[in-house]
Amino acid sequence: MATYRQLTAQLEKLQQKIDKEREKAVTDAIAEIRAKIEEFDITPEELGFRTAAPARPKRPLPPKYLNPKTGDTWSGRGRAPAWLGKNRTRFLIQD
Repeated sequence: MATYRQLTAQLEKLQQKIDKEREKAVTDAIAEIRAKIEEFDITPEELGFRTAAPARPKRPLPPKYLNPKTGDTWSGRGRAPAWLGKNRTRFLIQD
């Protein structure tokens, strides 16, 4: 009967063989796939891979605050403009 150390040594040898065979199989598969892609002029889209989607333009948010002196507006997002001050309610646009 084999000892624990002998079995673990056998396991390591088998794992190394498995890794080498897998690496070889993957290399062969990649070569075959590349050959087929070149042969049939297949595009990534035909394979189901999406290319970078065109960025959709973002619509600006409607203004929420208005500076009556200059006509400047602020949507309420991001850094508040200096003209807004502490009392925001006086600049709030009423619908």
